[in-house]
Amino acid sequence: QGIFVLGLPYALLHSGYSGLFLIILAAALCCYTGKILIACLYEENEDGQLIRVRDTYEDIANACCKKLSPKLGGIFVNVTQVMELIMTCILYVVVSGNLLSHSFPYVRVTEKTWSVIAFVTLLPCVFIKTLKIVSKLSQLCSLVHFIIILVVMIYCLTQIHQWSWAKFRLSVEFEDFLVSVGVIIFSYTSQIFLPTLEGNMKNPGEFRRMLNWTHFFACVLKTTFALTAFLTWGEETKEVITDNLPSFLQTLVNLCLLTKALLSYPLPFFAATEIVYACISRGNHSNYRSPLFALGVRGSFLLLTLLMAMFIPHFALLMGLTGSVTGAAMTFLLPSLFHLKLKWKKLSFLEKCADITVFILGFLCSIAGVVCSIKGLLEVLG
Repeated sequence: QGIFVLGLPYALLHSGYSGLFLIILAAALCCYTGKILIACLYEENEDGQLIRVRDTYEDIANACCKKLSPKLGGIFVNVTQVMELIMTCILYVVVSGNLLSHSFPYVRVTEKTWSVIAFVTLLPCVFIKTLKIVSKLSQLCSLVHFIIILVVMIYCLTQIHQWSWAKFRLSVEFEDFLVSVGVIIFSYTSQIFLPTLEGNMKNPGEFRRMLNWTHFFACVLKTTFALTAFLTWGEETKEVITDNLPSFLQTLVNLCLLTKALLSYPLPFFAATEIVYACISRGNHSNYRSPLFALGVRGSFLLLTLLMAMFIPHFALLMGLTGSVTGAAMTFLLPSLFHLKLKWKKLSFLEKCADITVFILGFLCSIAGVVCSIKGLLEVLG
């Protein structure tokens, strides 16, 4: 459960009752595409036993595109993965600036300046070389996240006397609805981590059951959190729900959120830079494998996230755009396409129909979401 859960009440504001259905549908679809993606890692041997013949998302893509080019699919997947991871990093910088500006409104500093201040604390990320440090930071991040959700939920429950289902819209604006779709999709994306996760499980045979339970509980938490928050504030629901909290709680929660955002940044940043560095250093040039070059790659990516955060400082719209572009591709389009390509002869008619349906839905959501998110960003930016 990432920090982007905080954007779900805002998504409900623009999608009404259909938003609740979308949160449930997205969980079911993401769980399904996670399973078929992992199925693409396996092939049957002569005895009919499933053998893991591929290790990564990149391997699956290369297997699908080997007739066109041995590495074409892998290049496309890597570019898409890096885009999603870097956009995630940018969102952390954006939300850090937003949180600081709302925590200290009496300080006459712009939100962009606050983002730069937050960014300075992230500079040590260029020296992270292994996942060992990242894992420790992520553990602290999980603890902080639990505290945040608990505080917001408790406050919402104290306002239960003000709840009214009349706050929900029966009709919604089509464009606002599509942006909400992107936000909801992005809150579930995890496919890029699944091949590594499944490969490191003590008992990979439990993967499907694990995926069912985690998506079920994620759906319950997202629905409960988004619903209670929206019923509490209704039309006044803001892009980041913690901005709706009273001042005595807002500063405390915002500082916790800031801590979470900064602790969350190293994981996608590390993953993105490792992909890029691995791709570049595959050649025989020793200069590309030097520690100094790796430091340069990480430093460049760090600077890129700051520059983009300066130009697009709008949390919900940027999240919607990211969900529509990379989230939809990695979560719906590519898993269904790869599954059809690699398993076509072994799939039943219903399985083929399911994959094609998921692909079409993902494609439509992606195109419509991109158009609406970009339009919204252009309007905000004037």
